[in-house]
Amino acid sequence: MADQADQSLLAPPPGDQTRIHNIGYRAYDGPRLGRAYARRSLYSQSLRGSYGLGRSVKSKVLPMLLFVVMCLPAGIMVAVAVFTKAKDLPVDYTRYAIILQAVISLYIASQAPQSVSRDLRFKTVPLYFSRPIETSDYVRAKYAALASALFVLTAAPLIVLYVGALLAKLDFADQTKGFAQGLVSVALLSLLFAGIGLVIAAVTPRRGFGIAAVIAVLTITYGAVSTLQAIADVQDSTGAIAWIGLFSPITLIDGVQSAFLGAASAFPGGHGPGTAAGLVYVLVTLGLIAGCYGLLTRRYKKVGL
Repeated sequence: MADQADQSLLAPPPGDQTRIHNIGYRAYDGPRLGRAYARRSLYSQSLRGSYGLGRSVKSKVLPMLLFVVMCLPAGIMVAVAVFTKAKDLPVDYTRYAIILQAVISLYIASQAPQSVSRDLRFKTVPLYFSRPIETSDYVRAKYAALASALFVLTAAPLIVLYVGALLAKLDFADQTKGFAQGLVSVALLSLLFAGIGLVIAAVTPRRGFGIAAVIAVLTITYGAVSTLQAIADVQDSTGAIAWIGLFSPITLIDGVQSAFLGAASAFPGGHGPGTAAGLVYVLVTLGLIAGCYGLLTRRYKKVGL
């Protein structure tokens, strides 16, 4: 009886239960877009995300507000220049970003962690590197996207100033030259600040910590450098003022543009770097940009494992 029971358990059920289901799987035979397309897509998505586009309304508030704050003073200056028939703009193109550096710092502090911190926190970075994208593609796309977003933020008010200057019938050649110098300055600033912000954010997966760290680095270094420069000016050590400026991102940009772009220096007493010191400023700035890119690449090689 036991043997019969075991055989009944092993026996197949009555009737044919076998089914073959065609669920429609098909091989992909379309175009293989490859790494370049993936890199462009990541760049586009990251750039849009820097202004909250394609995200919730809450994500759009801060970047759009900071964009308005950057452009509003330019609009007011243009209105004053037009109605008073001024012979020049109240602020040089190269000085505008230096004056509104606090707004720029807040923007980079809020958007650098947004760009990379979530991928690190939720450990989704290795998914990007499955294929076809590689570590260098990810770093280039993220770096280029944040630098582009920052360039939009800093170049937009310069465009407002330039258009307003032409409407006020100011000298076309002078205004065009100043506008071009301003664009070069903010392009360099965008690359430098984007690199610093991303490096800090890449080692702090928590977004809140990343925001605080970026603000601390940008503001503390500027405050310390400004204080030391003021002390040197009071003690008539004017030769040291330019060299002290090498230790803060915003004073680096100030030194480069005052040495080579004809800008008036914001250093105490107007003691900006000369040509020799200006070359050092350029080398340090380019070295920091290259160093930030190298640190990001090294960081994501480890994260992607």
